[in-house]
Amino acid sequence: MLRSIRADHLPGPVKTTRLGTNLIQLTKWPVAFPMNCYLVLEEDGLTLVDSTMSSPADDVAAVVKQLGKELRRVALTHAHGDHVGGVAGVRQRFPGVEVSISERDAPILAGDKTLLSTEPQGEVKGFFAKVDWKPDRILEPGDRVGSLEVIASPGHTPGHIAFLDMRDRALIAVDAFQTRGGIAVSGILRPLFPFPAMATWSKQTALASAVALRALDPTLLAVGHGDAIRKPTAVMDRAIETARRAFQ
Repeated sequence: MLRSIRADHLPGPVKTTRLGTNLIQLTKWPVAFPMNCYLVLEEDGLTLVDSTMSSPADDVAAVVKQLGKELRRVALTHAHGDHVGGVAGVRQRFPGVEVSISERDAPILAGDKTLLSTEPQGEVKGFFAKVDWKPDRILEPGDRVGSLEVIASPGHTPGHIAFLDMRDRALIAVDAFQTRGGIAVSGILRPLFPFPAMATWSKQTALASAVALRALDPTLLAVGHGDAIRKPTAVMDRAIETARRAFQ
């Protein structure tokens, strides 16, 4: 049975769940099509991880006001529209906020889906929003965004990244795993919520990334679609074994 986090709701139309000392989950359309983004509390302010499909700026502003902290950064895990679509609204509401994305997904964000010769030559799938902004910072594995370490987790997209909070080892894995419809590695179809699987570029690469993320021994698994899970390693193991059997 999944050990889901009990919600501690804050004001606002988006479902807001406090996951611990350092992490707040914002869920847009929690019933119909849940899309999560995350606020990470830092000493110097807040980092927003992803932005859903439309701007979460009003809900972020409500948390900013309640906590008395400024939004400093927006860190994007990958270029799909349901994760980057809200950035323009956030930048308008919070001028000067730093926006970052991985080096590999930056060209995809700009519309170039050309694969490298070293990558699996499958279709780069999913919904990609046309954006009129450019990232301020390009991220590579091992970089830090505040307390978050950048972890390579390609598969869902060629440049998908996760973030590991080095203070408590909470893992923001986003679409490397899903929990909506049942926990699964990216690429495993869950009939109750099939969309992450349908938008996955390389299943074998996604499986390798899932194994690498599990090896980090996270204390919390936070995903792009579905509830967060505390002490997630056992369920991650089961999801990985399911993917191994399915992808053989």
